[in-house]
Amino acid sequence: MEYEAVIGLEVHIQLLTKTKIFCSCSTDFGAAPNTHVCPVCLGMPGVLPVLNRQVVEYAIKLALALNGNINKFSRFARKNYFYPDLPKGYQISQYELPIITGGYVDAYIDGAFKKIGIERIHMEEDAGKTIHKPDGSYVDLNRAGVPLLEIVSLPVMHSPVEAVAYLKSLKNTVRYLGICDGNMEEGSLRCDANISIRPVGEEKLGTKTEIKNMNSFKHIEKALEYEIERQITVLDDGEKVVQQTRLWDEKKGITKAMRSKEEENEYRYFPDPDLVPLLIDDEWIKRVKATLPELPKEKFERFVKDYKLKEEDAKILTDDKDLADYFEAVSNGYKNPQVVANWILSELLGFLNKENKTIKDLLITPNDLQNLLKLIDNNTISGKIAKSVFAKMYKTGKKPETIIKEDGLVQITDESEIGKIIDSIIANNEKAVQQYKSGKKNTLGFFVGQTMKITKGKANPQIVNKILIRKLEE
Repeated sequence: MEYEAVIGLEVHIQLLTKTKIFCSCSTDFGAAPNTHVCPVCLGMPGVLPVLNRQVVEYAIKLALALNGNINKFSRFARKNYFYPDLPKGYQISQYELPIITGGYVDAYIDGAFKKIGIERIHMEEDAGKTIHKPDGSYVDLNRAGVPLLEIVSLPVMHSPVEAVAYLKSLKNTVRYLGICDGNMEEGSLRCDANISIRPVGEEKLGTKTEIKNMNSFKHIEKALEYEIERQITVLDDGEKVVQQTRLWDEKKGITKAMRSKEEENEYRYFPDPDLVPLLIDDEWIKRVKATLPELPKEKFERFVKDYKLKEEDAKILTDDKDLADYFEAVSNGYKNPQVVANWILSELLGFLNKENKTIKDLLITPNDLQNLLKLIDNNTISGKIAKSVFAKMYKTGKKPETIIKEDGLVQITDESEIGKIIDSIIANNEKAVQQYKSGKKNTLGFFVGQTMKITKGKANPQIVNKILIRKLEE
């Protein structure tokens, strides 16, 4: 029997607020354990939460970016469960009245954008963190109360590729908005996947499992691939898929059962009595809308239209806002944006990726890269020499003009000087000359190579080719 997978994703993003959702404790990552805490986020008796206004504005911002419906009346609920790192014994979240419903993510799949629907987005507080060590387990509550938005997709994705494309697009969007840094390694963007399979053509959803503990796009894709195959094997063996929560074991490349999947009624949701309902008016939405930046899809389409970039190049550039901004800064006042894109995507990203760095670590200013390209255009240096200059710029942050002067790399464009060098090469390679004259035109490459070797790559390639052809044809 042929099966199709049905995938829905629950994505939690930590918001880039300076303080927590219901108290004034810092949200800075990496502080000593249990130093960013107070009676509110420790769940002490008698304390009252106060909603952080910026959390609401970030939620409105995301709703506008994802074309969601902003519910002008929403409220918080208590989600009851018991973990060592949940000090109150419940999590303040939203349930039947979330702040956002509907909307979609524009995911770039196979060269085109596809709308993947969203069921709801709600605000909630994060739990603390349990740290396991050989001598025992420890609880750090610095993260307790850090504001989260949970984005719940519709179960409309049918492959790991689709799911990863959705996640990448969502990550880019929240980073462009400036509401989350999207750092999966630090846990500021976390994803749980609900996955089931059903016979092709069947409308009814199969029994789902939830996969947790995935901290990279690569792991998410591999975990989904494994779980699809596991569920197909279970059904083909005549057994039933059990609804449960499973963990991804990246070392073994498998999912493992963790616990039976909780139902909503097990959380015993009820409206939080300490927080009044949230009311949002049109003026508030209007003010937030005025702060929206250009979003990834809009920037991608503009790069293709205005800069005439190849779509695949525009997509890579706009997947990182900082990289896109750098490209625009270099292109400002330069005649050929595609050349700029080529240098950024090949040379610049080649160095950054090799050292696992980002564009923020780069020492080369946009103006210096533009000047390097102009030095190629005016024949001061060749493209080959420019690459060696770029390598030194990357390491030192020096200007291209400084490196060219220090290393004596100015291109030789004097035709008489180049002609003398070529005369000497021709005189010392009669056999190669005869091969050229007998029709083996690819011998020209040998002469070009010899010329470049003698001039240490400084001779202008166009002039070298022109003089060589003329002299060899004589």
